Amino acid sequence: MKFACVIAVTLMFMGMTRPVRAQEIPQRYRDVLSELGKKGDYKDRVLKVGLPRNDLKVTVAGVETPTPFGFGGWVAMTSGGHGMEVMMGDLVLLQEEVNPVMSALLDNGLEVTALHNHFFWDEPHIYYMHVHGHGRATELARKLKPALGFLGKELPPETKQKNMQLNASQTEMRLDTSLIAGVVKHKGERNGSVYKITIGRDDIRLREMGALINARMGLNSWAAFTGSNDSAAVAGDIAMLEGEVTPVLKALRAHALNVVAIHHHMTGSRPMIIFLHYWGTGHADQLAAGFKAAIDQTGIRRAQRTRHSMQHR
Repeated sequence: MKFACVIAVTLMFMGMTRPVRAQEIPQRYRDVLSELGKKGDYKDRVLKVGLPRNDLKVTVAGVETPTPFGFGGWVAMTSGGHGMEVMMGDLVLLQEEVNPVMSALLDNGLEVTALHNHFFWDEPHIYYMHVHGHGRATELARKLKPALGFLGKELPPETKQKNMQLNASQTEMRLDTSLIAGVVKHKGERNGSVYKITIGRDDIRLREMGALINARMGLNSWAAFTGSNDSAAVAGDIAMLEGEVTPVLKALRAHALNVVAIHHHMTGSRPMIIFLHYWGTGHADQLAAGFKAAIDQTGIRRAQRTRHSMQHR
């Protein structure tokens, strides 16, 4: 009986950490992409649409930062059953865009669940707005589209073109990504000159209207690295349960990482999830060690250690 329980728990954790593979996009989501005029992918039962602000050129504390470092907005949908979808997203906005976008969302029946910064000393000032909605896929796309029309609307065409060219030119990877992955004990993905590690909170079973809210819906912690091994920058987000907040804060500050925001992304969720944004500069391995120290204070590592223990009994 004990052996059977061990096998069951092991299989459960194996399922929770299975590789996420691209799948054929269902017709309702193809209609969403057509309505929005955007590209997206479908994995783990989630349609995810990238909304990168390639039209912006951002510096943080005087350091030029490429779009994948933290200026890639997104919106995601997953089925809650009975033809209804749960939609969540994170829009990257100039301060002048915040209220027009908010009004467009609210006027079309969508919710705004958070508005905050991710950085200090950024130029131009960038804000992040979390959007939330329930409904049929194409209806949600129609409600969202007017708000997206305000992104970059006031930027001169020549400025947009120049910024997009500059962002496209930042492709050289100068980081030892294997070193960073080795410190964090988790592999990431390269996007131009940025190396990003994303870790889902699979230890938290959060549902909304029957839909599982997983890493692709925003329930994850991440760290984005850019620069060189000796002179790197990191920015990221830690998803925490309430009791994990103070230990994570202590871990980040002990590694000289700047905490720039603490907030929620979802209203009414149980358990309550708190998100924390951080930023720092230094040697890449030291920045990676700070991220790992923070992650080690959350249930992510406890779940991974439990899985490892089960697999080696």
